[in-house]
Amino acid sequence: MAGSDRQGYSGLEDAELIRLTQSGDRAAFGKLVNKYMRRAYYGALGLVGSHDDALDLSQEAFARAFQARGDIDPERPFYTWYYQILRRLCFNLGRDSRARAEKLEQQGDWLVAEVEQRADQSPEQSVEDAARQAAVRAAVDALPAAEREIIVMREFQEMKYDEIAELLDIPKGTVMSRLYNARKRLAAALVEGGVDDE
Repeated sequence: MAGSDRQGYSGLEDAELIRLTQSGDRAAFGKLVNKYMRRAYYGALGLVGSHDDALDLSQEAFARAFQARGDIDPERPFYTWYYQILRRLCFNLGRDSRARAEKLEQQGDWLVAEVEQRADQSPEQSVEDAARQAAVRAAVDALPAAEREIIVMREFQEMKYDEIAELLDIPKGTVMSRLYNARKRLAAALVEGGVDDE
């Protein structure tokens, strides 16, 4: 497929890109990577808490996806299939690592947005907000893996319930139940840590 130009891929749906990928077309797979790499990075970041690990794991998951390209069903959403690879890699890292709290300090603005921001803050308010942000980071990190994953998907990536259910291959009711429990546990941890709205 040396004659294929990259412009020729711009109008193709995922199913066609998958079929081309399965025939060994790396440029078609590159198009899938470009389409989903940002989402993959943020999904991994929410699970592992480290910018570097999130980059590494999302890239490794794409490499594994290309190796297993024959297993992809072109009639199903690519990201749903890919996410299962990414999530296994993230959970394996979590089991193997005891440094998650340290790594969580490296997170970016995606979590900071959860904490209330005010444009006209006094220095005292800025210090208080920094402490609140650290407490939220620590509380999210302390959640069980399944609940942390749900919180990240719903609250930080703003995914819909149906989308989460499809990605995790669980009923929508289970998503809602896990999210309820995660929010309850998170709220309790923040109150216990002295972080509340007023």
